[in-house]
Amino acid sequence: MIVSTDIPAGRQAFAVLAREHHRGLLIFARALSRNETTAADLAQEAFLTAWQNLQNFDTTRDFGAWLRGIVRNKWREHLRRHAREVDVDEATLEAWENHLARWDESRSAGNGDLSDALQDCIQHLPATMNDAVQRYYYQEEAAETIAQTLGVDAATLRKRLQRAREALRTCLDRKLPTHA
Repeated sequence: MIVSTDIPAGRQAFAVLAREHHRGLLIFARALSRNETTAADLAQEAFLTAWQNLQNFDTTRDFGAWLRGIVRNKWREHLRRHAREVDVDEATLEAWENHLARWDESRSAGNGDLSDALQDCIQHLPATMNDAVQRYYYQEEAAETIAQTLGVDAATLRKRLQRAREALRTCLDRKLPTHA
């Protein structure tokens, strides 16, 4: 198979932007859906919608914010189709959007990638918190199973996860630029 190197400039520019924002968009979609497959679907649908509506993009705005807005709308559509799933309130969405905008600025300033920063912060958690975070958020084990495996009660596990989230937030805030 021969691949043409004569790709139109608009497609090349979009491909560069898509590669640049793919990981962050997946993280945002994963935070909304709490499901890896749904997150991948939301991100893919967002990129398709962005490509189809590229002529409507205001180049004075942030491309990542535009993509996250598309994911947000795709998530709402998903919720309407799957009414049993829990919705995320507007205040939480706005907070996530503000944090992700700061991470985008940090990345564009050459301060590293969000995922790398998060992994570094997780590695610096105490072992008990690290294990709980890995099992709950990455391996998606049920809280009851984790509590039994670790030999703690459910309330202890919930408190451990809460403290881990607070420690991760503090760590990430140190790695991000300060904004008003």
